Amino acid sequence: MNTLNNSVAVRVPASSANIGPGFDVLGMALSLHLEAGFGSSPADSVEATSNHPTLVAFNHCGGHGPLWVRSQMPMGKGMGFSGAARIAGVSLAHAQKNGTDESVFADAQTELLAIATELEGHPDNVAASLLGGVVASVAGATVRIPSPLDPAIIVWVPQEQTSTKESRTKLPTTLPFADAVFNVGRTALLVAALAAGDISALRIATQDRLHQDVRFKKVPGSQAALNILLEAGVWCAWLSGSGPTVAAMCSHTDAQHIVEKLPHHGSTMVLRIAERGAQLLAI
Repeated sequence: MNTLNNSVAVRVPASSANIGPGFDVLGMALSLHLEAGFGSSPADSVEATSNHPTLVAFNHCGGHGPLWVRSQMPMGKGMGFSGAARIAGVSLAHAQKNGTDESVFADAQTELLAIATELEGHPDNVAASLLGGVVASVAGATVRIPSPLDPAIIVWVPQEQTSTKESRTKLPTTLPFADAVFNVGRTALLVAALAAGDISALRIATQDRLHQDVRFKKVPGSQAALNILLEAGVWCAWLSGSGPTVAAMCSHTDAQHIVEKLPHHGSTMVLRIAERGAQLLAI
């Protein structure tokens, strides 16, 4: 039987979307987290404001009362803050109605993902934050991509912020046939390379002709950082979401050496793929 709790928290990972060619389809959960809850609040948390995406999603799903939030992830940097916040909100509304039983929460994930996708506008970030790992997601279907790889994920975060909504207005409305084939092929190759653990294919598999070059025009420093990462020997690198953060995969033994080569006008973190997605906690 489910137990309703007066105090519940949820822990949700950040995410990196697109991963090169997989625009609006591929997402990777990252070991950086947002936590939110109702009831007892940690000393270092803040109350969610009325326009905070966590509270908006919570209220949208019939949740009631105030929420607290604390987050390790930066806003407006292409690391899935809004997606993680929306997953937190829909998860807490579910827990307020149904309790924190893990099996009940797992059974509700398809429904929660659909609601969060509607609020977010695309499924890649919210799917990764809800399910963890690396996911491929389209309307009506989401699959975690199994992989034997456990890479270091280097993220370089410049001072600029970007607006996903604004950046989408700069993208082309049509695409040459050759560019469409280019991206379709590399998206398929990327999924296959991750599943097979084929590191040698990842650099080619993360190439893109759809969105990265357009977005790099506004953040040329991010383009330079990506080039530095590739020259330093990472397995692959990509613009995280709509940017300006750049992400890369490499071995854990090489990570610190590569980090030292990155520009100092941005901050750098070495993360992992978060294999566990959203997690409800009774507190």
